[in-house]
Amino acid sequence: MNLATTLAAEPNENLAHISNVLIYSAMAVYLLAFFAHMAEWLFGSRSKVARTAAALTPSKTAAAAPAVTAQAKGGTATLERPKVVTRSVAGTRDVPDGPGASAGDEKGDLYGRIAVSLTVLAFLLEFGGVLTRALSVQRAPWGNMYEFSITFSTVAVGVYLVLLALKKPIAWLGLPLVTTVLLDLGLAVTVLYTDSDQLVPALHSYWLWIHVSTAIFCGAVFYVGFVATMLYLFRDSYETKLAGGGQPGKFATSVLERLPSAASLDKFSYRLNAAIFPLWTFTIIAGAIWAGDAWGRYWGWDPKEVWSFITWVAYAGYLHARATAGWKGRKAAYLALIAFGCWLFNYYGVNIFVTGKHSYAGV
Repeated sequence: MNLATTLAAEPNENLAHISNVLIYSAMAVYLLAFFAHMAEWLFGSRSKVARTAAALTPSKTAAAAPAVTAQAKGGTATLERPKVVTRSVAGTRDVPDGPGASAGDEKGDLYGRIAVSLTVLAFLLEFGGVLTRALSVQRAPWGNMYEFSITFSTVAVGVYLVLLALKKPIAWLGLPLVTTVLLDLGLAVTVLYTDSDQLVPALHSYWLWIHVSTAIFCGAVFYVGFVATMLYLFRDSYETKLAGGGQPGKFATSVLERLPSAASLDKFSYRLNAAIFPLWTFTIIAGAIWAGDAWGRYWGWDPKEVWSFITWVAYAGYLHARATAGWKGRKAAYLALIAFGCWLFNYYGVNIFVTGKHSYAGV
């Protein structure tokens, strides 16, 4: 290697090193955001949580609830009971949404603002890491599982921050999201890490930008829908226990009463999955077109192609189930979990354990 080549390669190596530093810095800030989110949940006001739990108890939700009589100097005053705002869906309970992670308490809100600020900072650092990784080799940063993973978690956090910017009440999503992002990045930098390198000739196509970018975005939205579905199952079980006269533990009450109602979580996850499903369909079609250009055939039963289609069928089945009256609620939620499991296996399982035409750059 001559001197000119060495000098030309050195900036790329420096950018790759900067990318690694930014990713590790993002992990450190995400860890601080995790503790801030935990503090938001721990120190948020319990009073609103208690009122929400009381509203779910059958004896407290009678239509003819008596008014409250308060003693005042020189007489009495009659106060009306505060109304509880509910979210209802056909076939579900009329129950209130929880007040969110902080529950409106001053200390909880302070920790919540700190948590979001740290999440934004970590997102910017991670985005910088993805960008410098791309600049280090002058290509899209999606050539291996390490690059896909850091981009995936960046997009997932970006979706969360965009929803927050749109004033959506999703503060409850911060803690599980940051937790799994830390796990994803930890796995990426330890098990999946691959040195920055050029792509094999088959990947040198503008379809890389189209097909892989939509796959990453779909996966990020599917993941957010998966979190909402999991929380829906916990919240639904909690509401069912209360409706049956049961008494959940203090910890379950403290956590689950801060979440939206089961109906709201169910609607949220369904809308996300339904909105992103057409883009996932386009992703598969774009992959087939790219395969035709690269390998001379649109479909060849490659493991990645097969599991992408299986994932499509699973989500199509879930959406069809939601349109069928007998498959709403928990049954449909289980299908959503199976569908995301198919997507997860398509990414980790197929890439690591199965060899095919989509196996590039180690992992």
